[in-house]
Amino acid sequence: MESRAPRGGSRMKQGISLAIILLFGLVAIAQQSDNSTSSSAAGAAATQSASEREPLTSPRPKDFWDGDDPNLVNLITHPFANKKYVQRQVTPIRDRINELEQITAENGRQIKDADTRAQQGIQAASEKTSLADQHASDAANKAQLAQTAATEASARVSSAEQMVGNLGEYKASAQTEIRFRSGQTALSKTAKDALDEMAGPLKDQRGYIIEVRGFAPGQGQAAIRSSQKMADSVVRYLVLTHSIPVYRIYEMSMGNPATTGAGKSSSSARVEVSVLKNDQVASSQR
Repeated sequence: MESRAPRGGSRMKQGISLAIILLFGLVAIAQQSDNSTSSSAAGAAATQSASEREPLTSPRPKDFWDGDDPNLVNLITHPFANKKYVQRQVTPIRDRINELEQITAENGRQIKDADTRAQQGIQAASEKTSLADQHASDAANKAQLAQTAATEASARVSSAEQMVGNLGEYKASAQTEIRFRSGQTALSKTAKDALDEMAGPLKDQRGYIIEVRGFAPGQGQAAIRSSQKMADSVVRYLVLTHSIPVYRIYEMSMGNPATTGAGKSSSSARVEVSVLKNDQVASSQR
């Protein structure tokens, strides 16, 4: 009986060892199938865009070994954390963090570009506004100048109308006659003395006008041209010697009138000079 017991015990041990080996083989085959399934799922998930990815979920072991080799050492140390285990847990988180950093950087660049374009648009609008303000200011200045010119012109027209309306109020104040020799237009000393005596009192006065009328013997245009030259000599002397304003002198070339006021023909070359005064105009301009 003692010699048979060892034989039965050895056979039992061999059966247990064979069962363990078969169990390990079945576990390894299942793990490889799980790994291939997980790798194909990971490849499909990698094709999705960042916006379509689902939130990270807590890792769950797919089997007892969870990626470790099915051996005796891993059987003893599992499920204690080791380096490979930690890497498997951290790698998805690190990938997602990198992806978020890239998205954040892209959003920052887009925000910066939008801000730059906005600043450029604001600057362009400000420049156009300044230019429009400048044009408006120039237009306002031109309008003001035009208004001022119109006011001055209106004042001048009013003054001229007033002067014209008061022409009938001018009265003869002094009168003299300047005679010329036939064919001559130069003023003699006697003629200059007569003009000096007439123009002297007119200094610093305003309400007056001087009427100069030239007469000459002859006929037609020849007489008119001759009377024009004599009248020009008188006007030139009054303006240059006595500083009489030209706008106060009214010159007329009469030529050779058929008759005088007495009804007799006149053949003498002469210039009649008359000073007309308007006391109302003189008093209003003081």
